Amino acid sequence: MNFNLITLFPEFFDSPLSNGLMSKAVERDIVSFNTVNPRDFAVDNHKSVDDRPYGGGPGMVMFIEPIARSLDSVGIKPVRQGGCGKGKRLLMLSPKGRPLTQKLAIELAGEDELTLVCGRYEGIDARFEEIFPVEAVSVGDFVLNGGEAGALCLIEAVARLLPDFMGHSESGTEESFSSGLLEYPHYTRPAEYEGLKVPEILSSGNHALIDEWRNKRSLDETLNSRPELLSEADGLKKEDVYHLRSIPRKRLGKHLSMALVHYPVLNKFGEKAAVSLTNLDIHDMSRVSRSYSLAGMYAVTPIEDQKKLADRIISHWTSGPGSRTNPDRAAALAKVSVMDSLIDVVEHIESGTGKKPILVTTSARGAGNVTPSQVREMLYDNPVLLVFGTGHGLAPEILEMATGCLRPLRFMDGYNHLSVRSAVAITVDRLLGDAW
Repeated sequence: MNFNLITLFPEFFDSPLSNGLMSKAVERDIVSFNTVNPRDFAVDNHKSVDDRPYGGGPGMVMFIEPIARSLDSVGIKPVRQGGCGKGKRLLMLSPKGRPLTQKLAIELAGEDELTLVCGRYEGIDARFEEIFPVEAVSVGDFVLNGGEAGALCLIEAVARLLPDFMGHSESGTEESFSSGLLEYPHYTRPAEYEGLKVPEILSSGNHALIDEWRNKRSLDETLNSRPELLSEADGLKKEDVYHLRSIPRKRLGKHLSMALVHYPVLNKFGEKAAVSLTNLDIHDMSRVSRSYSLAGMYAVTPIEDQKKLADRIISHWTSGPGSRTNPDRAAALAKVSVMDSLIDVVEHIESGTGKKPILVTTSARGAGNVTPSQVREMLYDNPVLLVFGTGHGLAPEILEMATGCLRPLRFMDGYNHLSVRSAVAITVDRLLGDAW
């Protein structure tokens, strides 16, 4: 495979591409590299490659002409002139691009030639992306000085998948992310170091047991370090799922409680009102609470007949006939408490945890000022109370109690009117996901 590197700093690649397996791959013609400096194609006497942006602002923007001439030198034309052509792909390292994953690396390893454009400064004139068939690729959600470091990541991820690059065909497949999981731990001599011994199973000679051990440790590593990968991992077997269930883990849900407020809420005229409890809300929200291992669910109403109704529903399933016929439902309804006010809920959580919970409200309107990732950060060290409203939304005094409001589920769409049961299920899943 040939890599064309369009860069203002060709020397950036000299050392990384002339060491280790990469240098051996170059010697054996598995990979080749061609660096092209846009400055060599500058159109003025000063070899300028950038200028101030139109409209003002900080930094400099790269000219499109030197980039275009650099690409022409490696056989890549504008779209109207044929674009990349068969067997050639044009990539630009950019934070807005498609994430560089093992799946993408495998896809790119099937190409004959890749051309990588490394931007600098504030980037390249935006017309570049309109004129050329360029694909943006990102190596992570962070900012670098230029695209060169990202290009090195892409080159190594792709090149090591090429035939004969690794020396052993299985080396590229028995590694982190190849199956969607992190790799199992490795050991070598000495057999014991500072009191720590190599696991005996690895010296047993029983390759079936060794494979089983390695698979379980791979599952362990993934759950402990990158649990979000498990929901997309390929080929998880039934025994893998049983093993994952057996592993103790920190559940963020144990710090999360939710409250469904029936008073004070707003009616359709924007007036403060009370709304009746429903059997379905209590059942469905309690099952979400149990499924995601939440600390608890609270139904908030000061109305006596409503509290009695809720108590009858809960007691039927937790201590009455329902508890004997459907133990799973009993486990869910045991999560539910009925409180007169949200202040009572806060005090109840504080008495049990020793910390006052952080209140986060929800709404179908507005932009919201709290994101799911921010709530997850709160959950690591604090109890959080997620507040849902009935009727036409929470009353102002409830909103004033909160740290902020979670962004609506469909905040970019005009229609955002889910039932509270649906909104609860979706919201909790976005906060905690499959692996939390």
